[in-house]
Amino acid sequence: MSKRPLTEEALKKVNNRYELVHAAAKLAKRLYETGAESFVNEEGIPLKKTVISIDKIAKGEAIIIKPEEIVKEEE
Repeated sequence: MSKRPLTEEALKKVNNRYELVHAAAKLAKRLYETGAESFVNEEGIPLKKTVISIDKIAKGEAIIIKPEEIVKEEE
């Protein structure tokens, strides 16, 4: 995991940067609440949860489901 998030790659997974900010913030909150992630990289440098969130979105490890997609699946 890089020190800087893979923002350009993450933007390819969403429609716009505002959607990326919203998704990364929600994922960062979830990571903080669960405490499931190690927040230190290979060199021992601490990483922010938002950086981890953007990296997960960029790598496809986090899937963004929009509310309108949920409604379509339920119908």
